[in-house]
Amino acid sequence: MAGGGQSAAAGVPLLEKSAGASRTQTLGNIIVSVVGTGVLGLPFALRIAGWLTGSVGVIVTGLCTYYCMLLLVQCREKLASEEDSMVKKSYGDLGYECMGRNGRYLTESLILIAQCGGSVAYLVFIGQNVSSMFNGRGLSVASCIFLLVPVEIGLSWIGSLSALAPFSIFAAICNLLAMAIVVKEDIQQAVDGEFSFRDRTAITSNIGGLPFAGGVAVFCFEGFGMTLALEASMKDKTQFPRLLAQAFTGISVVYALFGFFGYMAYGDQTRDIITLNLPRNWSSIAVQIGLCLGLVFTFPIMLHPIHEIIEGNLTKDSTTRMGKLGVYVSRAMVVMVLAVLASYVPGFAVFASLVGSTVCALISFVLPATFHLTLFGSSLQFWQKTLDFFILLCGLLFAVYGTYNAIVGL
Repeated sequence: MAGGGQSAAAGVPLLEKSAGASRTQTLGNIIVSVVGTGVLGLPFALRIAGWLTGSVGVIVTGLCTYYCMLLLVQCREKLASEEDSMVKKSYGDLGYECMGRNGRYLTESLILIAQCGGSVAYLVFIGQNVSSMFNGRGLSVASCIFLLVPVEIGLSWIGSLSALAPFSIFAAICNLLAMAIVVKEDIQQAVDGEFSFRDRTAITSNIGGLPFAGGVAVFCFEGFGMTLALEASMKDKTQFPRLLAQAFTGISVVYALFGFFGYMAYGDQTRDIITLNLPRNWSSIAVQIGLCLGLVFTFPIMLHPIHEIIEGNLTKDSTTRMGKLGVYVSRAMVVMVLAVLASYVPGFAVFASLVGSTVCALISFVLPATFHLTLFGSSLQFWQKTLDFFILLCGLLFAVYGTYNAIVGL
């Protein structure tokens, strides 16, 4: 769950056993790979951008993400037809075909950075929630993060992902429960008459709030590393575009409504993780504990693509004693480095916006449009070229300004 969900094939447990997946299985894979902890930062994003502009932004982001996912599928189909090969192309393969070896390095490096960003976001999320549960007892967010390090190192040494896969679904269920409880609290406040539309900002007067909220929205939808794996796993691939459209329509509407209700309930008091706004009762604490436990056990799944890349370059034989020792040491170092980075992150939403504005925007919009223009070229109709160039330009501008805005702060 890089932001939205898990952005590596290993991160979605159903794909491990779903050669020829049905519509229901594929729909489940899409939801697990897209819906993640990032959604809990959407109410804060709407507080920054305004409920109207923020809600529209979430819907637009969902539409653009869906369109660019289809571009990736079209690019792979074109390459497969030209080469008459049954070998399925990965995102990195598309980068190589379009821009050579540097294209592969760029694509895989961005996916690696996005995976690291999602892993750091996991740690920040857990740290902030655990710290809030022990409020007043001197346990800081950084302390909570470092307390997790020995546990995560031990879990990262587990060789079988299938042993951890059920926790991925458990974390997704906890996300849905958290959303349901937040909406319940929102409705309760509405019934009690504790807020009015006049007290809530519809359109922010701070122009910097728009790219900030946009970065959070992109982070929530980021699941591009899974696009080609999802399509390849489906039994009837001709149904994938329609199924993807249905899934993204539902997810976009739920995201927009969730952000809207969350901001309406708490207004200017909306925290960067909405669960921190919940009253200190058994239900909210149980959800926070469930979310944290789910993420603790799915964190190693997020690290799996990182380990694959690092270990592939460190050693050619991991079966020898020295090779195994190198694997253990490298995995421990990865966890420790990510924990140190997470300890310096000022807040979940700020970091989510930064990751969404940088690598997620490049992976989700810039690269798919570039690949599509490169591979199809003159065969594209004028409106297709115009739309691809528009997405490419907007993606670059958003990445530059959104990064600057997230770094300097609002």
